[in-house]
Amino acid sequence: MRPKSQMSDEERIQDFQRKLYLKAKQEKGFRFYVLYDKVRRTDFVREAYKRVKRNGGSAGVDGVSIEEIERIGAEEYIKGIQKELEERRYKPQPVKRVNIPKENGKMRPLGIPTIKDRIVQMSCKMVIEPIFEADFEDSSYGFRANRSAGDAIRNVKENLERGNTEILDADISSYFDTIPHDKLMESIGRRIADRNVIHLIKMWLKAPIIEGKKITGGKKNKKGTPQGGVISPLLANIYLDRLDKEINKTGEIFKRYNTKIVRYADDFILMGKEITKEIKEEVIEILKGMELSLNYEKSRVIKATEGSFDFLGFTIRYDKDIYGRDKKYINIIPSEKSCKRFREKIKRVLNSKVKLCPKEIVRRLNYIIRGWGNYYKGKGTYPKVKFRDNWWYVRQTIYRYYIRKSQRKSKLYRKSNACEILKTRYGLIDFKTVLAGSLAKA
Repeated sequence: MRPKSQMSDEERIQDFQRKLYLKAKQEKGFRFYVLYDKVRRTDFVREAYKRVKRNGGSAGVDGVSIEEIERIGAEEYIKGIQKELEERRYKPQPVKRVNIPKENGKMRPLGIPTIKDRIVQMSCKMVIEPIFEADFEDSSYGFRANRSAGDAIRNVKENLERGNTEILDADISSYFDTIPHDKLMESIGRRIADRNVIHLIKMWLKAPIIEGKKITGGKKNKKGTPQGGVISPLLANIYLDRLDKEINKTGEIFKRYNTKIVRYADDFILMGKEITKEIKEEVIEILKGMELSLNYEKSRVIKATEGSFDFLGFTIRYDKDIYGRDKKYINIIPSEKSCKRFREKIKRVLNSKVKLCPKEIVRRLNYIIRGWGNYYKGKGTYPKVKFRDNWWYVRQTIYRYYIRKSQRKSKLYRKSNACEILKTRYGLIDFKTVLAGSLAKA
């Protein structure tokens, strides 16, 4: 290994995280007292800024964007944050709340902290995450490094192959908005004893929320962590680790029926040869003790061999053997809801009232196709039919888009092979490219 003086910021941070993870893994009851000095260290704050910049996102309540920070000088901005942390002057600003529509017609609230707060949260996250990663159960997949929805789906398939075909498809009601602060801090305190780090997290949880001109939350706020904050997914996982451990290790009824949990953030399923009424009631009691509740509209017990169920955007079902043999196979495909969302995104790009050049159209389409395709491709799933159908939709929508341009000058007007021209001349990717793993950026 190279000397630390020759390492990049990212390499030094990874080296520190590795040591922290190993310490936490080896000593399960150890509490970490000296962490704040790392949160405010130059290399951590600088790397946190790089990651926040890479993640993108809009400005918070102060209106300061990444572009504005780059214009005035990122290095000076980073030094200013570091100085505030060193002098204990840092205080988070209110969180801007925006509401985005959900499929069921309801709205999902998202909290947008300022860029400065996202940087400090990222620095704190980089310091404490390895400690909790050492504790998390293997059955948890959401918002964790080197884990994905695809890994969760493969675990589901493995459980089905073992005969765990009875499913409790569960969802927690308004999870991010209902996490109790006192019990969350109790979970954090089992590992983190640094008062300055604890104070940072408490300030983020208590930060006021601005929606329009209305201000809510603040010191009176005793529940919730804004969905959209950098550190919120980690805090959510820390708290739900209680549920994972109860099901995997301590709950007698789950041991008796050999019940397994597969969880991705607040979406989880229980799998077993039988999901009894007692198992469901025990889950409800565990959540009640955590001051959480099941979403009864979205939670149900099903037999996978008799009906399909959706999980993480996939539809999972047993289909007849394609060779006519007297048995069924597990078919895992992108859900119809997900395909509909994909088509709506394509339609929005190509229905844009703003005149777009072919290069810009390809850039926007590639972003959608690459992201959707990468999410659904993978070992153990069968997305090719849906990929084919969605690619046909892309081709037809592109053709109709250029048909409508009859009153404008366009080299692609009335070209039946407009899609092929966008592919060969401008780099439009298709799902074959995604499946092959050749994802040259447009």
